[in-house]
Amino acid sequence: MGSGDKRRVGKRRVFYIPGYDPIHPRRYRELYRREAARQAAISGYDIALRPRAKSRNYGWHVTGEFDGAVVETEVEVLVWSDIVRTSMSSSIPATYAQLVRTAWTYIASGALRRLMRLRKGPVIAALYPVGMLLLQLLAAILTGWLVYALAGLLAPWAGLATLLAGAGAGIVAAVALLRWFKAKDGKLYAYYLMHDYAYSARLKGANPPELEARMAEFTDIVADALLAPGDEVLVVGHSSGAHLAVSILADLIRQGRVPANGPALSFLSLGQVVPMVSFLPKANRLRADLRYLSARKELTWVDVTAPGDGCAFALCDPVAVSGVAPKDKRWPLVFSA
Repeated sequence: MGSGDKRRVGKRRVFYIPGYDPIHPRRYRELYRREAARQAAISGYDIALRPRAKSRNYGWHVTGEFDGAVVETEVEVLVWSDIVRTSMSSSIPATYAQLVRTAWTYIASGALRRLMRLRKGPVIAALYPVGMLLLQLLAAILTGWLVYALAGLLAPWAGLATLLAGAGAGIVAAVALLRWFKAKDGKLYAYYLMHDYAYSARLKGANPPELEARMAEFTDIVADALLAPGDEVLVVGHSSGAHLAVSILADLIRQGRVPANGPALSFLSLGQVVPMVSFLPKANRLRADLRYLSARKELTWVDVTAPGDGCAFALCDPVAVSGVAPKDKRWPLVFSA
C-alpha cells in the first residue's frame, strides 16, 4: 500500500519485471501457480488462478481469500526477454571477448573493489562465470595438446605430416570440448551469467537505448493502471528487474503521473543486485533515481532478500550502499525472506 495508506485491498494490479532472463513469461506463471499452492497449504488461505482476458502483456488472474477477505489480483509480466535474447552473444569467441571487457570494466573502475566490501556471496557469484569460462578454456587447451602429443607418440616416424595432422586433430578436439561446455550451459550457467554481467558493463552502467525505450513503455503501462479503478498498483522487480523498476517508478513520479486519489502505489524489490550496476562509473541515471525514489511519499518500497541466496545482495540497502541516501530518506524497508 502507499505510504500511510491503511485501506483494505480488494482489487490489485501487479506488474512483474523479471531479471535478465531470455525465456517465455509462462515460466513465471507456473512458478507462481506451484509456489502459491504450497504457501496456501502452509498458511491456510485459498488461492486460485485463471487465465486473464487478452491484453498486450502476458499475465494471469488470481483470486485469494485471506481470513474471509477476498482479493482479486491481475498479474502482468512486463516483458523484455526479447532484448535479453538479442544481447546474448551466440559465438564462443564473442563470449570470451565479453569476459575480458567486463572484467576490465569492473576492475579498472574500482567497482569490483567496492563490491567486495559488501556481502561475499554475490561477488563470488559474479566471479563464477569468469572462473568457469577460464577453466573450460584451459580444459580445451589441455585436451588439444594431449591429442597433439598422442599423435606424435603413435607415429613418431611420420615427421611433419604427423605434426600437422596432430595439430589439426588437437584444434578440432579443443573446439569440440568448448562447444560441449556451451551446450551444457543450461546446467552450468557460465555463459548465461557472463552475458548478464556484460550487458550492464557494456556501457559502464548506462542503459542502452533499446532498454530505455522499453522502460518508457513500462512507465506508460503503470501510469494507465493508476488511472483505472482499484485499490493498489504493485510493481515487483526481481534481480536485474529491481533496478529497472527503480528508474521506471522514478520517471513515473517525476512526470506527475501518480494521481492523489488513485490506487496506492507500491514497489517490492526481490533478490536485488543493484550494486552490480550502481557501482559502475556511468550509472548516473540509476544513482539519481535511487536517491530520488528513496525520499518519495507517493509510494511504499519494500525490499526483500534471502541471506541464503548467493546471487543477491541480501539485507544490503541498495540506496545506502550506493552512497546516494538523502537526509530525508524513507525507503526501502529492508526485510529478510
